Amino acid sequence: MATTTKIQPRALVRASGGPRYAAALAVDALGTGLLRPFLLLYGVTVLKLSAPVTGIAMTAGVVVGLVCMPAVGRWLDRGARSTVVAASMLVRVLGVALLSAAPAGHVWLFATAALFLGVGNQAWPAAHAALVATVAHGRERDAALAGGRALRNAGLGVGALLATACLAGGTTALQALAAVTGLAYLAAAALAWSVRLRTRPAAAPAEDGAGGPAPRMRTLLAANVVYVFCLNVPEIALPLVLVTQLRASPVWPAAIFVANTVLVVTLQVPVTVLMSRFSRRTVLALAGVVLTASYLGFLAATSLGHGWGAPAVATVAVVCTIGEIIYAGSATALVTALAPAHLLGRALARFQLSTGFGLAVSPAVITALASHGPAALWGGLTAATLLSASAVATEKDQGTRLSGPAAGREQAREVKARRGGATPAGT
Repeated sequence: MATTTKIQPRALVRASGGPRYAAALAVDALGTGLLRPFLLLYGVTVLKLSAPVTGIAMTAGVVVGLVCMPAVGRWLDRGARSTVVAASMLVRVLGVALLSAAPAGHVWLFATAALFLGVGNQAWPAAHAALVATVAHGRERDAALAGGRALRNAGLGVGALLATACLAGGTTALQALAAVTGLAYLAAAALAWSVRLRTRPAAAPAEDGAGGPAPRMRTLLAANVVYVFCLNVPEIALPLVLVTQLRASPVWPAAIFVANTVLVVTLQVPVTVLMSRFSRRTVLALAGVVLTASYLGFLAATSLGHGWGAPAVATVAVVCTIGEIIYAGSATALVTALAPAHLLGRALARFQLSTGFGLAVSPAVITALASHGPAALWGGLTAATLLSASAVATEKDQGTRLSGPAAGREQAREVKARRGGATPAGT
């Protein structure tokens, strides 16, 4: 099994799509951080909409955004790469433009803006993963995906900090943030499009004979819906527990969120590289075990009550973040390894559907479980995650491009590409 034991910064940037593409990711993430955390606030304070109406419009945008994923997958499988990434950014430019043009009280324009923002936000992860999978190979690809996530989290964090500092300006500041976000998306789209990367979809089946149907991955996709709950633990579950159940200061959830961002930015690539000595499926199952342990830790920490409870929760949150890092470094990488090259787009689109669905339902599930007490919340997450990890560990990889006689040829091509620096031709 090929492993990546050392990653040089220049090699990582090259494997991630090159300097221009890295700049596009940074600018896009910075713009997203400026507005996305405050989109609800924009609807309530600038457009004078009620909080429930604003929330429904935002949720609808996310759900409808998921509907576009099959089309995105087919577009990717026709060979498009940087064009799809740029399109996911451009559609958000349109969303921000509608948001800025919406008059006060106009819920439909806000809902349409949220729709375009949702389409872009859902399409981008699959398009980005497909682009990186085209440029990089083997474990270098895993490290490149991890590097992209670290860079994106850094940009989101910086953008959110800048936006927080500007919020004292009231509605005018929010409108300015929206305008800057639109410009950032436009600049990022231009940078991504300038990469001009495509692949030849018809070549894969003829070369290796692995042109069968995409693996169903039903167990993996179902498990991913549960795994992805960990992404909303720092933003939803912990603030809910700390503030409403432990009566702790709001400073605690804010500090945990900042620590989560810092840990992801600094550790995502090193941990992914460290885990490359094991199979991706084993690492993904391990992520479930670590997350399960953290949920049990949260249950124990909340039993300490006011005083020691908040510091204990903050300590366990570090373990949860490590589980999140292991999960994020292995899940998408596993999908790219399982899918036949000519059906990579559709496989990534299906994976994003499961991710988006998990992110959409997790706030409602978490709040519903929390209303019945810590045992229901953390016990429920523990049982579901442990069951998912067991299912991931025991699922067999059948009908994939890494099974049967094609496995040797695939691995040989990856080794050749890594040694010779070859990448699929593009225009």
